Amino acid sequence: MATTAMAEPVKYTLDASHSQVVFSYDHLGFSTTYNMFGGFEGEIMFDQDAPEASSVSVEIPVMSMLTGWEKRVAHFMSDDFFGAEEGDMITFTSTGIEVTGENTANITGDLTINDVTQSVVLDTKLNKAAQHPMAGKDWVGFDATTTIKRSDYGLGKFAPNVGDELNVMISIEAQKEG
Repeated sequence: MATTAMAEPVKYTLDASHSQVVFSYDHLGFSTTYNMFGGFEGEIMFDQDAPEASSVSVEIPVMSMLTGWEKRVAHFMSDDFFGAEEGDMITFTSTGIEVTGENTANITGDLTINDVTQSVVLDTKLNKAAQHPMAGKDWVGFDATTTIKRSDYGLGKFAPNVGDELNVMISIEAQKEG
C-alpha cells in the first residue's frame, strides 16, 4: 500500500519589529482612543497546505504598552487596571483553526490577561506567504481582528463611561526558522 506524505507545520518566529496589537475604545463618547503593544514574541506552526493544522502562541509584555501619553501608560499600569509589574505577560495560545476561505480563518484561542483566561476568536487573513526580498527567508504575514470586553479580564474600571468594549487589530510578520 502506498503512503502519501503529509506536510507538517513549519515553525515561524514573529518579527517583533513588524508585529503590533492595536486596540481602541470609546472615551466618554467624545473620541476613540488608540493604544498599542509592540515588540512581543511568539511562534506560528504554519501548514500552508492544511491551515487547520497550524497553531500560534504569543507573549506580550504588559509594560510594552504605548499610548502616546506617559500619564495614560502610568494609569493603565496602576492598580486601577493592570497592577503591572515587570515580567507580567498577556498571552494567546490557539486552540483551533477553522478555515473560512482561501486566505481566511477563524483562530480560536485562550487569551490570558491579568491571570484571567477567556476564549476569543480572531478573524484572520493571510496577507502573504513568500520569500522575504531582503532577508532571503520564507516569510508570512497575517492580519486579524477581534472584540473583547475589558471587564471580562478585571480591567472594567470606569465602564461604561470609558468603553468596556475593545476593538483589537493585530498585524504580524514571521520568519521561517532555520
